[in-house]
Amino acid sequence: QVQLVESGGGLVQPGGSLRLSCVGSRFSMDDYLMVWVRQAPGKEREGVSCIGSRDGSTDYADSVKGRFTISKDYAKNTVYLQMNNLKPEDTAVYYCATDITSGFLGSCTGWSPVSQYDNWGQGTQVTVSS
Repeated sequence: QVQLVESGGGLVQPGGSLRLSCVGSRFSMDDYLMVWVRQAPGKEREGVSCIGSRDGSTDYADSVKGRFTISKDYAKNTVYLQMNNLKPEDTAVYYCATDITSGFLGSCTGWSPVSQYDNWGQGTQVTVSS
């Protein structure tokens, strides 16, 4: 069974940085699209960023463009989210996710609807506050 484990969340002041990690097991991130999704209190889950399977193409939500960077380490089967210049509105639980059922060799085309992802990590809390 696919497993995703996030880490790296925490409390940070506005303008600060964090790097989230998501380690995958029992599948290869080289073969599947990976996404980061967040959920703020009282809000629906929101797609933050994606990285394609083989081509490594990336895309971002408008709210994080220029501040967040997604990357993958194929050898470690890990996807990262580097978050810079954090704002209070970035406060949320952050999840990594993938679509194992139909996402083989997936790209970032049409990535943002989060309902399509069938495997999720447990989430890591990010709180941006002074």
